[in-house]
Amino acid sequence: MPNTGNLNALAGQIAKELLNIKAVALRPDQPFTWTSGIISPIYCDNRLTMSYPAIRSLIADGFVQLIRQYYPDAEVIAGTATAGIPHAAWVAERMNLPMIYIRDKAKGHGKKNQIEGMLPEGAKTVVIEDLISTGGSSLKAALAVNEAGGNALGVAAIFSYQLDQAEATFNEADMPLHTLSNYTALIGEAVKQGSIRESDVELLQSWRKDPQAFGKK
Repeated sequence: MPNTGNLNALAGQIAKELLNIKAVALRPDQPFTWTSGIISPIYCDNRLTMSYPAIRSLIADGFVQLIRQYYPDAEVIAGTATAGIPHAAWVAERMNLPMIYIRDKAKGHGKKNQIEGMLPEGAKTVVIEDLISTGGSSLKAALAVNEAGGNALGVAAIFSYQLDQAEATFNEADMPLHTLSNYTALIGEAVKQGSIRESDVELLQSWRKDPQAFGKK
């Protein structure tokens, strides 16, 4: 079983790779506007990792480590539609476990399934997600597993913005959340690479602490 130190080192390695393939962009001087309206100095598109075999293998192996450490009783691997599906498939293959995937809502036709695949009653399930922002959609997916008769052990994601809102969302639902990398690791790697200036760090950290205030500056 891997130790926490291994996962801590992996956080920096994955952050470095995300920067290298431009899956993550940091623009403290020209922030992005998310669909939610949040003004942000960071934009993350982990779907790009699918196109890089070495990186997707690094992520899949990391998920296996994480699951064995935090969710050792896992019986089913679930992917969130759509970005979590490929990663869940690679993890399920490595662990020789069944896989399902979860839509954001039930289909409007056919069997009207929200969950595709076989979910046995009470099956201990880990939900794989690509990105945690506010946490709402990821938590919704985990709760859908419970509503369908499974037992969601928790959520595992590639990356988290580490927003307080996400932490509160999961804590209130008593749903565990673990990620392979995060905003703190990313900033550290970006400084090492020279992608951002040391003087940008304080501004980037202030956004994580209060995104709404950042948007008003």
